[in-house]
This record gives sequence, C-alpha cells and structure tokens, in this order.
Amino acid sequence: MKPFFALSEPSSHTDSNMVTAAVLFLFTVVSVCGQVSAEKKLVYVTVLFRHGDRSPVKAYPTDPYQESDWPQGFGQLSQEGMRQHFQLGQFLRTRYKNFLNESYNRHEIFVRSTDYDRTLMSAEANLAGLYPPSGQQVFRPGFKWQPIPVHTVPGSEERLLSYPLGDCPRYKQLMNETEHTEEFINVTKTYQDIIELVRNKTGLEKTTVESVWSVYDTLFCESRHNKSAPDWVTPGVMEKLRMLKDFGFQITFGVYKRQEKSRLQGGILLNEIVKNLSKMAVPDSTQHLKMMMLSAHDTTVAALQASLDVFNGKQPPYASCHMFELHTDDNGSASVSMFYRNDTSVEPYPLQLPGCTLHCPLDEFVRITKLSISEDRDKECQLPSHGSDKEVIISLALSGFLLLILIALLLGVICWQKEPTRSRGYHHVINQEVGEES
Repeated sequence: MKPFFALSEPSSHTDSNMVTAAVLFLFTVVSVCGQVSAEKKLVYVTVLFRHGDRSPVKAYPTDPYQESDWPQGFGQLSQEGMRQHFQLGQFLRTRYKNFLNESYNRHEIFVRSTDYDRTLMSAEANLAGLYPPSGQQVFRPGFKWQPIPVHTVPGSEERLLSYPLGDCPRYKQLMNETEHTEEFINVTKTYQDIIELVRNKTGLEKTTVESVWSVYDTLFCESRHNKSAPDWVTPGVMEKLRMLKDFGFQITFGVYKRQEKSRLQGGILLNEIVKNLSKMAVPDSTQHLKMMMLSAHDTTVAALQASLDVFNGKQPPYASCHMFELHTDDNGSASVSMFYRNDTSVEPYPLQLPGCTLHCPLDEFVRITKLSISEDRDKECQLPSHGSDKEVIISLALSGFLLLILIALLLGVICWQKEPTRSRGYHHVINQEVGEES
C-alpha cells in the first residue's frame, strides 16, 4: 500500500519523510509567526496602594500614649512608612522598566492622592523610588531626588478614593441591616468577652465591632513602634482583636448584600478605573499616559476589591498595592490582568475576576464589573418608602371614601340644576295690571 505522502513510485521512504518534515516545519513557522503577531503588549497600568506605616489615628481614653508621644502627632507617616513606599517605587521601576520611561515624563504618569499627609507623603516617597533623577533631571549634584506633582482634592470633595462615603442613606440602612444578620450576631456573641474587656479597660463608653477595630489599630501601631502595651493586652487578646478588626472590614463592604454595598461605595472607583481601561484600549497616537497612580487607604483597597469580589477578608497591610494591567495585541483584542502585592517577600499574587480568566478579555471585564457599578448612585442612595402596607391600605380607603362623597355631591348639584321648573316650586304669576303672564 502506498504511503499517504508518496508522490510517485515508492522507491524509498526518504522522500516521504522529507515531505513530512517540510510540512511540519512550515506548520511550526506559521504557528510561531502567528503567535508573534498576536503577542500581547502592555499599554496601560493603574496602581492603587495604601499609605505606609504611620502613627495611630487616635488614642483611647486610658491610653498611656497620647498625641504628644508621637514625633509628628496622630495619623502621620513614619520613617518606616517612607522606606516601605520608596521600596514599592523601586519594585514598580523593576516591574515596568521596559514600559515606563527610565526618567520622569509628565505625560506618562498621573498621580492622585487623598488629602492626608500620610497618603501624599507615601506617593512622594514612592515616586522617589520609581524615578531617581539622572542627567538633566538632576538639579543638585549627588541629590537623588526630584519633585514630581501629586494631585489631590479637599477631603470634603473627595468621592473617589475615601471609603466608606457617609453621604448615602441607603448604605447606612444596609449597615444597620447587616448588624441584624445571623453572622454579625454570632460573631458579636463569640467575642462578647473581648468587647466587654475593651469597654472596661479603655474608658470608652460604648464598644462595638467598629470601635474595637480602632482600639486594635492603636495598639498595633504602638507595638510596631516599640511602645509597651498595658497588662491586659496579651497576645491572645490581640489575636481576637485582630479577628474583630478583619470582620469590621468584611461587614463594611460585604457579608450582607455585598454587591449593593459595592454599587454605593467601591463601585465609584471601579467605574473610573474601567472607563480609563476602556479608553486606553483604543489606539490614539496623541495619548501618552501609561500609568495612573492612586495613593489612598486600607478601606479604599478593600472597597475596590470587594466591588471586584476578590477581597480576601483581611485588612490590606501598609503599602499594599493592587495593580491593573491592560494588554492589547495586533488583532485589536484587549485584556485585563490584576495583581495584588501585600507581601514584599514574594511576587505579587495574580487575582482572577470571578467568571473570567486570569487574563480577562476587556469586554468581559466590563460586562462582569458592570453589576457592581451604579448608573445613578444618588437615586440608589435614596431610602425606600417607610409606610407599611396597612398604612397604605387605610390611606387609599380614606381617599376613596372622600372621593365618593365628592362625586355624590357633584351629582346632586347637577341633578338639582336639571330638574323641571315646577319641581323647584315655581308657578305662573298673572300680571294683574295687564292680564298677561310674565
């Protein structure tokens, strides 16, 4: 039987083998060339990070350490926090060395921060690591730093990077409903002894899951800065407080009606990020922006990740960074990859959007995230009617009764006006003077 690739007489298998090899070679070349032509290219990056290590935001009433015990007071970035962000900037320089220009280019990067000293300073420290000056950008010999603009808005106007926003009645109602869920009640009962301990030892008049969260933060900051803890703060107590602190993050952005909470909170930031990704996926020779850098808080990172349904339920640590990378290929296809850097000892963790792949096609990314984005937040923030069904029924019945009375009165007037003249008591009157009817 002749072999399939035989062209004439089967004098030898050599010719057929050569043909087979040639076909395989051409197939390989075509495949490789096809892969090269469709190779993905990084075109845009958004990074959102938490500020670095700081002093406590506040002290509890019996705290032995008050604001005067901290070099710059409460809520300020420490030298350790500066180092953390300088190192994060160096990491970003290494990761994007073939993407970002080596020297600072104002057209390539835009930096936005909340209006807090610690977030503004974190962004500046980060940029010092990302863009060490060289050549003409050195304005003082031997001084490896250059000023780079960081944009912000007043806290009263901040609606993009600070969560949870307190301007939404419906969200407040959702939080109230969350506190009546079985999970919230069970956690409160489980840690009731710790909640009572905090009330007795801190001087706080009222302790809840939320207030216990702030006490943990204060104790955590003090421990990181080698300040002795009170006797009642044992390792076991700190662990339980840490559990309550993480639960505080979970209930703020999830546990109960996560997606609706996202539409009212983190979905605002998600919407802005998605719009920018969609815009940057369209080729535009006049567009040079490559990176959007956002400097904010742990609650900002948690709110965004909850809106993406990738939140791990733990407080984002200092200088943690969520990265969005947009890739395109020659075919015009675009995809989004997400990574989370919350541990400096390992590479960033890839994050997979539920319902999509690790390298999620942009159109799928937009479709899936749309569920967590409100088209009319002001409307969704309005509270539903508080009237009960019984009250509505009574109101309708009363209105209907009054309407019937009104209709009856109108009909009576109409009928009265249409009655014959005699029925109204009129009669013929004779003019006695002329003898004719008037």
